[in-house]
Amino acid sequence: MISRRTLLVAAAGLFATRALAVESPLLGPLVAAGKLPPQADRLPKQPLVADMLERKRTIGQYGGDMRTLVAKPKDLRYITVMGYTRLVGYDEDLNLKPDVLFDVVDDGDRSFTFVLREGHRWSDGAPFTTDDFRFYWEEVALNADLTPAGPPAFMVVDGEPPKVEILDATHIRYSWTRPNPRFLPSLAGPRPEWIYTPAHYMKQFHKKYGDMSKLTGMAKDLQMNSWAALYNQLDDPYAASNPDMPTLDPWWIRTKAPSQQFIFERNPYFHRVDPQGQQLPYIDRIVANVAATGLFAAKANAGEVDLLYRSLNTGDIPMLKGGEAWHNYRTLAWQIARGSAFALYPNLTCSDPVWRALNRDVRFRRALSLSIDRHVLNNTLYFRRGIEGNNTMMPESALHSDEDRKAWATFDPKLAGELLDEAGLGKREGSGTRLLPDGRVAELIVEVSGEASDIIDALEITSEFWADVGIKMVIKAEDSGALNKRAFAGQTVMVASQGLDNAYATAVMAPTELAPLKQDNMAWPKWGQYAETAGKAGEKVDMPEAQQLLDLYDRWMDASTLNEKTNAWRDLLRIHADQQFIIGTVQGALQPIVVTKTIQNIPKKAIFSWEPTANLGAYRVDEFYYEQKTAQADTAP
Repeated sequence: MISRRTLLVAAAGLFATRALAVESPLLGPLVAAGKLPPQADRLPKQPLVADMLERKRTIGQYGGDMRTLVAKPKDLRYITVMGYTRLVGYDEDLNLKPDVLFDVVDDGDRSFTFVLREGHRWSDGAPFTTDDFRFYWEEVALNADLTPAGPPAFMVVDGEPPKVEILDATHIRYSWTRPNPRFLPSLAGPRPEWIYTPAHYMKQFHKKYGDMSKLTGMAKDLQMNSWAALYNQLDDPYAASNPDMPTLDPWWIRTKAPSQQFIFERNPYFHRVDPQGQQLPYIDRIVANVAATGLFAAKANAGEVDLLYRSLNTGDIPMLKGGEAWHNYRTLAWQIARGSAFALYPNLTCSDPVWRALNRDVRFRRALSLSIDRHVLNNTLYFRRGIEGNNTMMPESALHSDEDRKAWATFDPKLAGELLDEAGLGKREGSGTRLLPDGRVAELIVEVSGEASDIIDALEITSEFWADVGIKMVIKAEDSGALNKRAFAGQTVMVASQGLDNAYATAVMAPTELAPLKQDNMAWPKWGQYAETAGKAGEKVDMPEAQQLLDLYDRWMDASTLNEKTNAWRDLLRIHADQQFIIGTVQGALQPIVVTKTIQNIPKKAIFSWEPTANLGAYRVDEFYYEQKTAQADTAP
């Protein structure tokens, strides 16, 4: 059970101070003109009171436009991530707590009763109730036109969807016959798992409730072939592409693509308040300007942003530091909590039978790992600040093992050569490059996103190490969307990317990344497809070592104690280190974050990760504020 005692204690002191709360400059005129209710009438009866004082944050003030950059409209999703509004979410210490929800009653991971905040409203003022959950479940998740694959995987246990019971307007229960320990952690993820939707708005686009002739016409105008395609495009809050769709997030997209500038305005009905009763967020608007990713660092250096981390990497830090004195910003350097800043993913399900056999040979994978001089990578790319070794947990995680970090991850080109010989690559051509068992030259094509300049730099260095043991690397940089399609179709032999998203995990977090369950894991996309589609696509796992990962994942799912969960995690990590399914190099790289000096409440040091901290999300960007009343003068009109 996630206790609500702390929330109740905090809320008890709220009402004495709420009368002192002031309106933001953006909303004050609307309230004065009678176009918006006063703040006290817009909040839930028991809002979430931010524990700012306990975290040594200062009480802020309203106002300001926060400038940032995006490369394309699709990147607006990172503002959704940054807002980090979840049914339950992680705090800075990775404790799982209610957020949108007032309380969660957990009955041994088999049943979860959600308690909504009475009086909570969507950004357009409509009530947020369990009908929004019912509509999603009955009319979206169970609708074959809208969700052909059925309910999301985290809601299904051994093929069994949950029993969903609407108890009243503020209580809903999800239950299974078998434990589902990944249910709550999935809801807290960086990419939100929406199991609710604004029914009052979305019903008009649903076949069951809307005007079918109108829907057909709208779909035709947008060159879509069905009402379902229209519905799914409009019901995509992650993409922030529909300004008409109400939200529960701190900021609400107000600009429709195409545009060179996108504006997010504060949600007047947001459910969080500071300890003095002031409604969050403090900052009124986020202004996202479109620019090429190659210009992000230069624009940050020129003082054209107030907050930026996207498309900045460790190598940009010296240049960014150099511009601080001239443009009134700070360059923070947070440690990236990934399993490896740069990792290699041999595709165990690739279509080429010769490369598939080699990738599945543990001697080949170990040889590639042993031939990498991680010390050179660390010195050259990561200012000697990284931790050399495998793609595994960081030292700060209770699941870290130094033995796992070092296994098959030392620099030993002699042993690497012996293993390659044993794996059937003993013959070479005149240049010294090894020959594949079918006589082809061992040219290993490693595919990488063209936007990942730091990984491309690492590949160029690694190619020299592999050339020394007779493997010729061919680097293929391409659009990330095209790369994903190739991987999902089995056309990639190896992919270079970042390592584990979450190397700061706790035992209660689902070890989904470590088992072949998702197609976006480039080590086994076909196996992931099979798991995600319940066998309708992809390939069934046919490798004993990979099956062992699935068995351990099931053991974690069935575990009734924290100790059992911890042991399952440790076994998964041990097998990964031994088998080298993903070849790690160096972890602990630094993420530069450029922030104007007038923005307060952003931590100077913190862990940066996609999961579990949602990049900046877990650090509550809604609590950031400008020290002065106005932000830069050159923001949007």
